[in-house]
Order: sequence, then structure tokens, then C-alpha cells
Amino acid sequence: MKVDVLLGLQWGDEGKGKVVDVLTPKYDVVTRFQGGPNAGHTLEFEGKKFVLHNIPSGIFQGNKVNIIGNGVVLDPIIFKQETDELKKQGIDLTEKLFISKKAHLILPTHRILDAASEAAKGKTKIGSTLKGIGPTYMDKTGRNGIRVGDILNDFDKKYAALREKHLQLIEMYGFEYNLEEYEEGLKEGIETLKQFTLIDSELELNRYLKNGQSILAEGAQGTLLDIDFGSYPFVTSSNTVCAGACIGMGVPPRSIGEVYGIFKAYCTRVGAGPFPTELFDEDGERMRKNGNEFGSTTGRPRRCGWLDLVALKYSVMINGVSRLIMMKSDVLSCFDTIKIATAYKIGNDVVEEFPFELPEGLEPVYKEMPGWNCDLTAIKSEDDFPAELKNYIRFIEEETGVPITIVSVGPDREQTIQIEK
Repeated sequence: MKVDVLLGLQWGDEGKGKVVDVLTPKYDVVTRFQGGPNAGHTLEFEGKKFVLHNIPSGIFQGNKVNIIGNGVVLDPIIFKQETDELKKQGIDLTEKLFISKKAHLILPTHRILDAASEAAKGKTKIGSTLKGIGPTYMDKTGRNGIRVGDILNDFDKKYAALREKHLQLIEMYGFEYNLEEYEEGLKEGIETLKQFTLIDSELELNRYLKNGQSILAEGAQGTLLDIDFGSYPFVTSSNTVCAGACIGMGVPPRSIGEVYGIFKAYCTRVGAGPFPTELFDEDGERMRKNGNEFGSTTGRPRRCGWLDLVALKYSVMINGVSRLIMMKSDVLSCFDTIKIATAYKIGNDVVEEFPFELPEGLEPVYKEMPGWNCDLTAIKSEDDFPAELKNYIRFIEEETGVPITIVSVGPDREQTIQIEK
């Protein structure tokens, strides 16, 4: 049996949570392999809306096993808030959610460090979510971090030592903060974590594979935010690409099966960083309004623009995508004409490959296509797609060389059209 990987191909917010929820019935196990509470995976069904930050998006489908893998960074305070909220909705996770002992903990002083560092950057800030993600990964690679397994053995002593080190660093920034405020809820969060089964997830996942059980790996953020291959330095602090699944789960590369790549029918981005197809006109505002483009984690309005095929083909290549999933096709229903960037003009050169960096002055080269200009939200079958949408899908498939096998026509679980290829 193989591990199928599902990940975003743009700058995050592609709709991964919804698709994981839709695909989960096909799998025995769902696992998160990187990122932390900077993720916001939104799911809607039966008139309810859920936003998950730490927890895999497979928790709502039966009694599937859900695992937070070793590559994730976990905030005990946010984790408790999230599990408490789900418990109010009648969802008890203790029997079906398992946590890797090797996942690293986000501590209150990590969040202070994040805020202090971002404030010190001034106009050059990268748009951090201020969740402490970057400082936690820095401690991990610097071999100073505290892992989930450490809560079972002298956590208070380990935290006190690392907190003191952090406070000395924060003092250098001259950043004002209230430590008690940041630490509020930490003890309760640690106690909540202890109520869950903590596992050697790499051993369990390989055991599942050996026993022929199917696994879906859920990525967070998007390929263009990858620490190595994204629009550096405006990126996250982990590997969001397919190869990151092997590291964040402890499974060998040969165990990877299908690679599902999710993209919106247009592009969005939250925070700072280059965005070649960004729109600053009424079209961009219409996309934002129709798509409700506000960050599920930060609440910040997302920047919006036309689909960028240069970036999309790059992401497909990096990840070895075998199946594409197009989200939010319904958002473009109000446009008579739709544009797709097929190349970049940089100076006097026209380039069709994603460059080392995206310089100021870059101009997208657009292909225009007729829009479908009709409501898609009630459609139940591919056969009912308007011809213009079918042409849009066909063009993307021809350009990327990968079939589109799922098209989302609305936010609800039921508004998901699976296409046989």
C-alpha cells in the first residue's frame, strides 16, 4: 500500500481541508506532516463550518485514524482551544487522534520572539502570522527545541531553561510584552496533550503500510511558500512540498503513491511577497468579495489575481503531481472574460519558467478566455458544466500535462464534482 499526498500548489489557502474531508472515506489513516497553527483548513457540511489549525481534516469522517506527524509544530494553548471547541460540537478526539512524540512544541516565548522579530523588520517584514512557527523551527534545527514527548519527562525544567534563553534574545530586540499574558493557558494545554495517545508515529505509519492500510498525507500552506522552493524570503519555515511528507512522517520515498495538487481557479496570497498576477482593480475586489477571501487563521484580506500557469507548472513539476484538483471555480462565474498568465515579461525577455526570484516590474503575459458567466453552485455532474468551464479545464490540463479529477463549485462538502479520467 502507498501513501497518497495532498498539498497546495499556490501560496496556501487553496481549500485543502475540504478536499481531505471529501477523500477521507477512501483511506484508513489521515496525517498532517508539516506546519502548525498558521494553517487554517476550512470545512463546511450539514450547515456547519469548522476551521482546523493543528488537527488533520479527516476527523469528521467516521472512525478514521488521524495522526499529527513529527514534522508538525504544535502549540499546546491553541491545541486545547481547538479540541475544546470541537468537543462542544460533540466531537471527542481522544479515541481517534494520535500525536507524534517527535513533533516540536510552540512555546509562549516562541510567539514573543516571532512578534519581536517581525516588529524589528519594519517595512521589510515578511507578513508572519505571529504564531511562533519560525522561531520553533529555528530551535528545532538549532537542536534546542522541546518535543511533545518531553511533556512526559521534566517538561517544567526544560521549559524554564529554554524560556530564559528566549527572554535574553527578546531583550536584545527591546520589545515590550506581558509574559503572563502569553503564558496563560500553557499548563492547561500541556495537560490536554497528556490526555491523548502519544506515539512513535514513524513506527506506526510504517506498520500501517506493511499491513496494507491506506494513508492520506495532508500538507499545510502551499508549494510557493516552501522554505526552499517558494518565493523566498516570503515563505514559511518548513518544506510544504511532496518530499516534505517523507520527512514529516518518517516514510520512505518509494512509499509515495498519488500526489494530489490543489489550486484555485485564480490566485490569492496573504501577507507580503511577490504576486505576479495580483489585481488592484474592480476585478480583484470582485474576486475577494465573491470568494470570501479573508484568512481563516489571521482574518487578513487576501490579495487576489488571475491564475498563474508559470507558477502552477513549476509546482506540478516540483511535487510530481499526478492529479489536479481545482477549487472555487464558482467564484469566477461573474466574469465575462477570464485571464490566465502563460509567461512573464522581465525586461526585454519573455520567460515561461519560474525564475530564481520574482523582480519588481515583472509583467504577466496573459491568454484571455471567455468566462462561463453562470451559477455553478447547484451543479451535480461534470456533464452539466458550461462549455466555457470545460474549455478552461482542458487548457489547464494541456498546459500542465496532468488531469483535473475534482472541481469544487462551492464551499460545502456536497459541492464537489469528481471527474473520472
